[in-house]
Amino acid sequence: MKAYRIRAGRGIDSLALAEEAPAPLGAGQVRLRVRAVSLNFRDLMVADGRYPAGGDRAVIPASDAVAEVIELGPGATRWALGDRVATSFFPHWHAGAASAHATREPFGADADGVLAEQIVVSQESVFAVPAHLDDAQAATLTCAGVTAWNALFVEAGLRPGQSVLLLGTGGVSIWGLQLAKAAGLRAIVTSSSDAKLERARALGADETINYRSHPEWQDEVLRLTAGDGVDAVLEVGGAGTLARSLRAAAMNGTVAIIGGVSGFAGEFDPFALIMGAKRLSGIYVGSRGMGEDLARFVGVNRIAPVVDRMFAFEQAGEAYRYLESGSHFGKVVIRVGG
Repeated sequence: MKAYRIRAGRGIDSLALAEEAPAPLGAGQVRLRVRAVSLNFRDLMVADGRYPAGGDRAVIPASDAVAEVIELGPGATRWALGDRVATSFFPHWHAGAASAHATREPFGADADGVLAEQIVVSQESVFAVPAHLDDAQAATLTCAGVTAWNALFVEAGLRPGQSVLLLGTGGVSIWGLQLAKAAGLRAIVTSSSDAKLERARALGADETINYRSHPEWQDEVLRLTAGDGVDAVLEVGGAGTLARSLRAAAMNGTVAIIGGVSGFAGEFDPFALIMGAKRLSGIYVGSRGMGEDLARFVGVNRIAPVVDRMFAFEQAGEAYRYLESGSHFGKVVIRVGG
């Protein structure tokens, strides 16, 4: 079977496709035929060395896949042949609160990932996907979908009628928008592109802000909310945005720290936390149980995740470059199966 490997810190050009022997199947494991893989900003971080992965060895990258069960190991009774499943970002975090033990060996970093024709995983490391999703859509559940779910409904605990600010139009933010609207939340979206903001409005965004036109966009958020601010912010920017996100949050609001597209450095006023009784919450994707909750919600509400562009398996390097360009709206997916 064919699989890609990449050396952390060596750049996208180190991504190489090779023929590999299929992994042996152990007790409680399943063999999966991968159908599609969704890329995340974290995969770019692995490539440029900002995310620890693989040590001295080349690692099979990526964490997000939808796949078909094609073989069952001894004692593997959770799934049947032909079942369609998505990988869980953390193979050992099944439920409950995060811990160092549960979040060890994430796919595509400390453990080999999913950018391969076949993978072998524990039967406990995958969850069922909604039947209405095609393979490309289902491949986006693992990281972006679960991260948005965790931020909105687990950490922030949002309820219908509350509000959320979504920074940008990447995978997590667009997932957040779609989940927010299905849950009856008010959603405000930022972007530097009017065209992308128009697409966000078509998905149900209640308000949009072009941060090029409104560089002090936190003030625009306050204006749109009559000075109250939003109940939650999905903070995916990092340097240059955290202080603004904190300002845009309402009293008792949550700023969910999800990523650092512009880096993780930055300053903020701690008194803004104290005087506003606000909360910064680090979101480290989520558990398999959160993936199962997300999948049920998506199925009931017939949500169709936004896939910006699909690449062939042989075009994985091009998919990485496209994601790196930042021109995407939603998710970038690699088709693996025919």
